[in-house]
Amino acid sequence: MTTITPHLKPLVSSCSADLLTPAQVATTLGLSHRTLAAWRSSRRNPLPYLKVGSRVRYRSQDVSAWLESQTHDNSVSMRSEK
Repeated sequence: MTTITPHLKPLVSSCSADLLTPAQVATTLGLSHRTLAAWRSSRRNPLPYLKVGSRVRYRSQDVSAWLESQTHDNSVSMRSEK
C-alpha cells in the first residue's frame, strides 16, 4: 500500500476530485466510452486527457473548455451575395 505524505494530501485530494473517468465523461457528453477511446487513438478530436499509469483520466476543466469550444453561433448574419 502506498502512503501519501501529509503535506501532499490536500493536493492529491483536490486533484483527484477534478479527474473524471472515461465512463463519467462519456455519460456527461452522451457518448460511448468506446467513442472516447477511438478519439484518443485516432487523435480525431482534441479533447485533452491524462494517462495515470495505465488509466485514462480527464480534467473536468478541460472537458468544460472543450465543450465550450464546440459551441457554434448560428446567429451570425449571412453576407448578401453581390
